[in-house]
Amino acid sequence: MTEKIDTLVVGGGQAGIAMSEHLSNFKIPHLVLERRRIAERWRSERWDSLVANGPAWHDRLPGMEFADFDPDAFPSKERIADYLVAYADMINAPIRCGVEVKEVRRNVHRPGFRVETSDGLIEANSVVAATGSFQIPVIPDLVPANAGITQIHSSAYRNPDQLPEGAVLVVGAGSSGAQIADELLLASKSIFLSVGPHDLPPRSYRGRDFVWWLGVLGKWDAVTMEPGMEHVTIAVSGVRGGHTVDFRRLARQGITLVGRTESFTNDVMYFATDLADNIARGNAYTLSLLDEADAYVVRNGLDFPEEPEVRKVEPDPPCVTNPVLELNLTEVGITSILWATGFDVDYSWLKVDAFDKEGKPKHERGISAEAGIYFLGLPWQSRRGSSFIWGVWHDAKFLADQIFIRRNYLAYDDSKQ
Repeated sequence: MTEKIDTLVVGGGQAGIAMSEHLSNFKIPHLVLERRRIAERWRSERWDSLVANGPAWHDRLPGMEFADFDPDAFPSKERIADYLVAYADMINAPIRCGVEVKEVRRNVHRPGFRVETSDGLIEANSVVAATGSFQIPVIPDLVPANAGITQIHSSAYRNPDQLPEGAVLVVGAGSSGAQIADELLLASKSIFLSVGPHDLPPRSYRGRDFVWWLGVLGKWDAVTMEPGMEHVTIAVSGVRGGHTVDFRRLARQGITLVGRTESFTNDVMYFATDLADNIARGNAYTLSLLDEADAYVVRNGLDFPEEPEVRKVEPDPPCVTNPVLELNLTEVGITSILWATGFDVDYSWLKVDAFDKEGKPKHERGISAEAGIYFLGLPWQSRRGSSFIWGVWHDAKFLADQIFIRRNYLAYDDSKQ
């Protein structure tokens, strides 16, 4: 027997929950399918010590605060997952867990979509792909599996005890790579950290967290990614109460910094010559943001304390002034590589005309090229803040409005006119 629903939401994480809230507000009958548990990736695809990169007052959905938690502190991954479960319960979201969507196809010669799931068939007028962008771990095809080196993606990393004895090469210096490298260093591991282009905001400035500054300065609302910024990440940390990521400090504490990882041949890893430029551009971003913040304080007559020490930049360490361009992994004792190199999407189950030749969604603010199909949780879906917990809520609100409008058109009956 085929179950019928107006709107089917695929994915029971923060995106699916936000979507459900707004669909309920519009009184649109819907169902959310989650193949495992609510917010599963927060529980089983993150390292043990992970905390949110933003404080609890910011990194949440608008309708509920974290219970019994300091709003300026950084919740753990388990606390975030529990929060999302509680939020779903609060809004009475119709989430069905343990059901996998295997295939979605457009109906032939009639409206809607045929959805094959592990629990039977469903027909829906609209389908929202709310599985987000962190689906397939990306590991560059550089080091052969038989090279005798343990290779692990950041999504599979849990703690330092998981890695074999010996030095570690961490590839990628966004928030994940920087935080994991820092944790491994505290565990007395010898660390090499491959640093690419990055934005480097201060954890806080003049009494306000950087997320506040990006908000009041309009940075989260940027709608267009600047050319060449596709692979530029934000390096920031909420660990140990939150602190600014400082690559020069990490080098001074014992981490060897190298440039972008480029190639591997005969046990030798080769790196780009861009390390000094990446470090300098990260600091230039910091200073530019501080300048904008200072101007905002003056323009609005705010009595915020000055922090001139935040502008101090330490001298480049030897590994930056005299960069390592190649490493024989055996000679330096590297036994494992941790790839903090991001994720790709997987919409192989979505058999509709909504993708470009590279398999990326074709959409405008989540409205796909295939009428009735919507995407939610994509980076830069509508603006810079789209892939964050609070940002996806606002994108979901827009999509629910579009689904409501389309639903009204489909319900039009000229025989009643």
